[in-house]
Amino acid sequence: MHFLGKSTLQENGISGPAVAPLPPQRGNLTELYDHYFEVVPADTPERLDQVFLLRYQVYCVENPFENPAEHPDGRECDQYDSHSVHSLLIHRPTRALAGTVRIVLPQRGKALPIAHVVDNPLLRDPRILPSRTTAEISRFAISKEFRRRASDRLGADYALLEGDTFPRELDRRVIPHLTLGLMKAIVQMSWDHGITHWSAVMEPALLRLIGRLGLHFNPLGPLVDYHGTRQPCYGKASDILARMKNQQRDAWDLITDNGLYWGYEDVKAADQVA
Repeated sequence: MHFLGKSTLQENGISGPAVAPLPPQRGNLTELYDHYFEVVPADTPERLDQVFLLRYQVYCVENPFENPAEHPDGRECDQYDSHSVHSLLIHRPTRALAGTVRIVLPQRGKALPIAHVVDNPLLRDPRILPSRTTAEISRFAISKEFRRRASDRLGADYALLEGDTFPRELDRRVIPHLTLGLMKAIVQMSWDHGITHWSAVMEPALLRLIGRLGLHFNPLGPLVDYHGTRQPCYGKASDILARMKNQQRDAWDLITDNGLYWGYEDVKAADQVA
């Protein structure tokens, strides 16, 4: 995991204060979350390099998902990156890289990665997953090293980085998650690229977590053995977000930018496109 200084981040187009002001004592989830994190697109060679470095840390060092010997330059990348879009999650107070995620965009005549993991007829049903507007959520990565070092260096005020414990002085109803930052990135990237449906192969624990946040995906067959036990799943973005809006409005406000992405009218428009 790389903790980047202010000058390095500014060189990469990721600028901002090295030390954030005190967090809001009370307020909505978006206000509190925006104090700690921001999502930036990995739309330059420098930012994309940071994506691959972070993925190497998560997938080759912290977890035995990929063989480090196959990535001697310390960067984890694969054949899908050339037709994917990527985002980085930045921790504002330290300007550290907290996480990354990509969506693999559809290509005419080529299957998404999930098709190599599970053979399910729903993947080929355009009424369920339209081929031109279905993308795959992939490389959803938050570094354990980031959580540990941030907690060690910044003290109890940053206990929220673990996802379920928070400073007593903050409103306990306002529970930011690193996961929400990456979901925010997925929503923005999907909207920008005309994506209406999602597929993914997720850890059951991650599915339970995002389910508590109001994000519910449909299972696509049984569990599979792919880098451990995983659940293939899918969903229509507008349906997933509409349900989230009803169940967890604060979280919906956060990941849709208060309805800028998939607001009331946007959900209707997405339904018509799909």
